[in-house]
Amino acid sequence: MVQEYQSPVRVYKHPFELIMAAYVRRFPKSPLIPVFVDSEIVNETQSKDGSTVVTERRCMIDIEAPRLLKRIAGVDYLYFLQKNTLNHRDRTLHIEVRNETFSNRVIVYESCNYTVHPENEDWTCFEQTASLDIKSFFGFENSAEKIAMKQYASSIKKGKEMIEPIPESSAQTGPDSTDADADAEIVPGSPDDKLDADYIRRYLGDLTPLQESCLIRLRQWLQETHKGKIPKDQHVLRFLRARDFNMDKAREFLCQSLTWRKQHQVDFLLDTWERPQLLQDYYTGGWHHHDREGRPLYILRLGQMDTKGLVRALGEEGLLRQVLSINEEGLRRCEENTRVFGRPISCWTCLVDLEGLNMRHLWRPGVKALLRIIEVVEANYPETLGRLLILRAPRVFPVLWTLVSPLIDENTRKKFLVYAGNDYKDPGGLVDYIDNEIIPDFLRGDCMCDIPEGGMVPKSLYRTAEELESEENRLLTDSIYKCACIFKGAPYEMLIEITEASSVITWDFDVCKGDVHFNIYHSKRVPQPPKKDTLGAHGITSPGAVNPQMIDRNWVLGQDYSMVEKALICKEGESVQGSHVTRWPGCYILQWRFHSSPACSASSLPRVDDVLASLQVSSHKCKIMYYTEVLASHDFRGSMTSLQSSHSGFSQLSAATTSSSQSHASSTVSR
Repeated sequence: MVQEYQSPVRVYKHPFELIMAAYVRRFPKSPLIPVFVDSEIVNETQSKDGSTVVTERRCMIDIEAPRLLKRIAGVDYLYFLQKNTLNHRDRTLHIEVRNETFSNRVIVYESCNYTVHPENEDWTCFEQTASLDIKSFFGFENSAEKIAMKQYASSIKKGKEMIEPIPESSAQTGPDSTDADADAEIVPGSPDDKLDADYIRRYLGDLTPLQESCLIRLRQWLQETHKGKIPKDQHVLRFLRARDFNMDKAREFLCQSLTWRKQHQVDFLLDTWERPQLLQDYYTGGWHHHDREGRPLYILRLGQMDTKGLVRALGEEGLLRQVLSINEEGLRRCEENTRVFGRPISCWTCLVDLEGLNMRHLWRPGVKALLRIIEVVEANYPETLGRLLILRAPRVFPVLWTLVSPLIDENTRKKFLVYAGNDYKDPGGLVDYIDNEIIPDFLRGDCMCDIPEGGMVPKSLYRTAEELESEENRLLTDSIYKCACIFKGAPYEMLIEITEASSVITWDFDVCKGDVHFNIYHSKRVPQPPKKDTLGAHGITSPGAVNPQMIDRNWVLGQDYSMVEKALICKEGESVQGSHVTRWPGCYILQWRFHSSPACSASSLPRVDDVLASLQVSSHKCKIMYYTEVLASHDFRGSMTSLQSSHSGFSQLSAATTSSSQSHASSTVSR
C-alpha cells in the first residue's frame, strides 16, 4: 500500500535568488542538518544558454531509527539519489529524491518545488510531496513506516531551517509559514524516538538485538491497544526480564499489573496517601543514601519491629500500602539516580538487620500477612530488587526462611546474601557493597541513620475485627481475621477436616469481650450440615445469627467424639496462639463456649428458650476475633519449632497448657 504525504505551501518573504544561495550552502554537508551526513556530485549538466542546470547527487543520510533495525538491515547509513533542476530564467528549482538503499524492498519518492510567488516576485513559495511504498522490510514494516512518517513530518516542520543560514532579521516568513513554525518539534526521547543507541546506553543498559526487538514490539502493542497511562520503557523492560523476554508471558504479566494499578489508583499513591503517625513511630525502615553501584539503599530493622502490633493496629491493608509506597518511592529514586550518575539504575538495594528476631516474629497471622504482601509485590514490581543484604541472622532465621522463600521468585532469591555473625564488615561482607562512610551507627558504622527504633505498639491502638473488615478499596481480597459472637448456652464451633495424619492445625484468637472456654475435639464421624436458624422457625427475629452446631446433640463424649486436650479458660483481653499436631485423620472441631455456662457434654445442647433468654442479656455474650490455618506435615518436618509458643514481649506461657510432647499441642495466652 502506497502512503502519500503533502505539505502546505510555505511562503518565504525573500527573493528566489537569496533562497537558492542559502539552499546551495547545505552541500556537500551542513552542521545545521545533522541527518544529512555527506553528499557527492555524480553528474551535472547545463543547457547551452546556461539558464538551466541539472545536478545529480548521491546523499548519505543518518535516519533516526532504532539500532536494532540498522543491525538487522546491516547498514549504518541510507543512500538517496537526488536530482535538482534549477531554471534561472523561470526562477524555479525542482527536486526529485529516490532511495538507493533497500530499493527492492522500499520505494521512497520525494518532490520539492521552489517557485516565485505569483503576486509578489520578491517572495518565494515552497511545496513538498512524498510517497512511501513498503514491499517488505524484515518483518518490521510498521516500524519502518512510522520512522519514515516521523522523518518526513520533521522535515516539513523544519522547512524554514532547511534553507538557513539567512540573517534572522531578514528571515521573516509569510503568513502560511507562521502556523508551521508554531508547531511543536518532536522532542528527542518521545515514544517514537527513544530506541537509539544513546538512549539505550543512557537509560536502559546493554540489550541484545532480540531483547531490543521485544521491547519495541511490546511498547508498540501497548500504544495500539492499551487505554490508559503507558508505562515507561524501564518499567516494561522489568516485566520482560522477569519472563526471560518471552513476549506472550511478559504481555500477560504486564497487563495484569496495569489493571491492578488502575483499579487501586496506585499511580497516585505517593501523592494521595498520607503515612499514619503509627508507621512513622513504629515502622523500622527508611531510605539511606545509595550503595556502591548508585542504587538507592533501603534499610529495614526487622528484628526491632513489632509485626503483630502493626498488623493488628493497621490491618493488612494499611501495612500493604506502606510497602507499596516504599516500592513506588524506590522507582522514583531509581529515576533520580539514573540522572545523577549518568547510567541506567533500575533497581535498589535492601539491607535487612535481623538483630532481635525471635519466635514472636513467627506469629502465624503476621507471617501469613507477609506472604500475601510478597505475592502482591512480586506480581507488580518484578526485577526491582538488585540485592538483599541480610545481617545478624539469628538461629531462628532458617525457620522464617522456610515459610517465606517458596513465594519468592527464584531469580530474586539469587540476590540474597546472608551474614549470620558480626563479621559483616570484613572484606567480602558489607563493605563490598556499601561505602564505609554510610554504614549506619547501629551496625557499628559512623553514619547517623534516621530510622525509627520501633518498640511495642500499644494494644490501645489495636483495631477491631469490624474495623479491619470495613476497609474500602481493598488491595487484598479479604482479611486474615474473622469475628464471632458466643452466646450463653450457644457455643461457636468451627469444623476442620484432616486427611493426612501429622498435619498441623494452628490458631490465633483474641477475646474481645467476656471470658471463654476453648476446646478441641476429634471425631471420625462427619457432622451433618447445620440446621437453619431455630429462632426463625419460631417466628422470632434474633438480634444475631445463632451459631451453627457441629457436634450433634445425640453424640456422646468419649464414644462419638473425644477431647484432644484440656479446656483452656481465656479471659477478656487475652490473645491466644497455638498449634496441634494431629494424630489421626478425621474431623477436628474448635469450640469456644461462654465461660459461665454450666459444664456439660455436647449431647445436652441448649433449648430455644435458653438461647432466647441469653440473647436478651448483653452480659451473656462473648466476642472473639480468630484466625486458623492447616499446615501440611511434609512442609514443616524439622521446623516444628516455628509452631511452638515462646516467651516474648507479646505473651507468656499459660499454666493450663499441656506440653507438646504430652498432647502434641501448644498454646499461649497473651495478657
